[in-house]
Amino acid sequence: MRLSNLGAIAAVVSLPFIALSAARAEDVGCVSTTVRMLGLANDKICVDSFRDPKVDGVVCHVSRAKTGGVSGAVGLAEDTSDASIACRQVGPIVVKKDLKDGEDVFKESRSWLFKKLQVVRFYDKPNNTLVYLSYSDRVVEGSPKNAISTVPIMPWGKE
Repeated sequence: MRLSNLGAIAAVVSLPFIALSAARAEDVGCVSTTVRMLGLANDKICVDSFRDPKVDGVVCHVSRAKTGGVSGAVGLAEDTSDASIACRQVGPIVVKKDLKDGEDVFKESRSWLFKKLQVVRFYDKPNNTLVYLSYSDRVVEGSPKNAISTVPIMPWGKE
């Protein structure tokens, strides 16, 4: 099988994983950082929002780089590990299920097979605070790049 055929197969195989992980988040917007010539997709920084599936009243926003060009357009580019996160209380906080430290809250593919952006949650009990950590991992070699956001559990409205 030729290398170009392998690339096409990889793109088709990766699409369901990208779609599944992105289905939990809502697009907020993107800005171009590098303009590609010949009508190819630009490199971008994109922002998505998502709600913690086990904690009502918390919304997180994640920004991350997306690689453009031919490889980015067909889903074969490996995006950088750069990401930022901000989480806020947007209503009364209600924990729907038991929380486990380090539990996945959000995942998104960053390459067609080997790399993903993850957001995990911790509960800082002495300070009554939820801590959200974003980082990228990879099958062979991870990245130390990370970001955190904290949400103190506070009364809301007339609570």
